[in-house]
Amino acid sequence: MKLTVFGLTVSSSWGNGHATLWRGLIRNLAAAGHQVTFVERDQPWYADHRDLHALPSPARLVLYRDWADVLAMRRELTDADAVMVTSYCPDAVAATRLIEAEGRGARVFYDLDTPVTLARLAAGGAVDYLPPEGLGGFDLVLSYTGGPALDALRDRLGARAAAPLYGHVDPEAHRPVPPQDVFRGDLSYLGTYADDRQPTVAELFVEPARAAPERRFVLGGSSYPADFPWTANTFYMNHVAPPDHPAFFCSSRLTLNVTRADMAAMGWCPSGRLFEAAACGAPIVSDSWDGLDRFFTPGEEVLIAEDRGDVLAALARSDAELARIGEAGRARVLAEHSSAVRAAEMVRLIEGARTPALSPAVLGAVA
Repeated sequence: MKLTVFGLTVSSSWGNGHATLWRGLIRNLAAAGHQVTFVERDQPWYADHRDLHALPSPARLVLYRDWADVLAMRRELTDADAVMVTSYCPDAVAATRLIEAEGRGARVFYDLDTPVTLARLAAGGAVDYLPPEGLGGFDLVLSYTGGPALDALRDRLGARAAAPLYGHVDPEAHRPVPPQDVFRGDLSYLGTYADDRQPTVAELFVEPARAAPERRFVLGGSSYPADFPWTANTFYMNHVAPPDHPAFFCSSRLTLNVTRADMAAMGWCPSGRLFEAAACGAPIVSDSWDGLDRFFTPGEEVLIAEDRGDVLAALARSDAELARIGEAGRARVLAEHSSAVRAAEMVRLIEGARTPALSPAVLGAVA
């Protein structure tokens, strides 16, 4: 298959969650012989933090400064079996118009930010990456979020065919590694500060730290304010570089997952960080949201916490119990939530969109 993607970024993992996801997908698509061209506007903030300069053959990266550069090579880009536009693509509407006019293959929209999209629409706000008329012009709409979000994409935005393409993890980048003393602790949490996430972080991380002063709590992430309720047994790292994430996860007895408010409210939207920690074999305690049991079996592959008491109970489990949960979570990720699995799902879904008679069966297989 020949696929052209107009996306936010694959060249820089700085300040976004798209790049890591696309790298895993593209590496596996390329390994299977598919030709992917990722078209990205050369934004200065990504250029300053660029950590990828080429994609694995036969995939390729096209960086452009001005939309006129894209128009100059439009025949080459639109001559594909499928052309995809993603959420937060800075020229999403222009790309949509281009493939409407000149695309010969399946037209696909991939919303990697569905909770944000629907929350903005509900609040009456503008969504720059959506065509004003909605998504009815696409043959297939893929969503990072499943469940009721798929109905909303159909009912509110006119999607004719909508299917989930959930987050995933590249097991080559996230795998068990030896612990490091600098990250060692009883409970760890890795996440940038966010106002909407803070109440849950306070309940599931700060309060357990206060209640268990004999234990060591490790927090990694940027933008935490000076008035964050630090405790004496909390050890903070302002930045944990992506190559250090596996060691961070593997150095604590238990790691915490906290979901952004819009994602948790909608459900069926697992964060990439959840899969990354599981792929490292880290025992996870997570906040609760609808659909979580679709991805991990509670009590066996992940622990669920509604309040601080649940976290303290999880910490009271033996090392052997926690290790079994971590091993089971890793096995589930490798079987169902790897980048290779998602790449294969993407191909099936796009092939179904190119063969409309097959679409209902294909969509039903992954919903």
